[in-house]
Amino acid sequence: MVGEGLTVPLRELRFEFARASGPGGQNVNKRSTRATLRFSASSSPSLPADVRARLLAMAGRRLVAGGELVISSQRFRDQGRNVADCLEKLRALLSEAALPPRPRRPTRPTRAAGERRVRDKRLRSEAKRRRRPAEDD
Repeated sequence: MVGEGLTVPLRELRFEFARASGPGGQNVNKRSTRATLRFSASSSPSLPADVRARLLAMAGRRLVAGGELVISSQRFRDQGRNVADCLEKLRALLSEAALPPRPRRPTRPTRAAGERRVRDKRLRSEAKRRRRPAEDD
């Protein structure tokens, strides 16, 4: 479903439907077109541990108590397109979580930056020293 060796079977996904707000004409009060996808990400056997950890970290407010991921869609007027939109949002989230983070390459400040820092520090120290009352010898 996701690609690159990562699949989530549909039996792990649960859909709920409710009435959606927005345009819909006479159907808006009698059709349940909003789709809400629920996926138990924390206990899913189809996710590798590293992908699961990244997914839970990046889920944000879509993650509810118990490690369940909740994705909702009411962009379209019909239920089928909203279900497809929920699945696409989940696919995008999982494909982003499947990518391992790029390792940080430590850098060092340039020599000029170091010299600027020391010069500015010396100037600041001198300015503060001049503000002090004169010392009597």
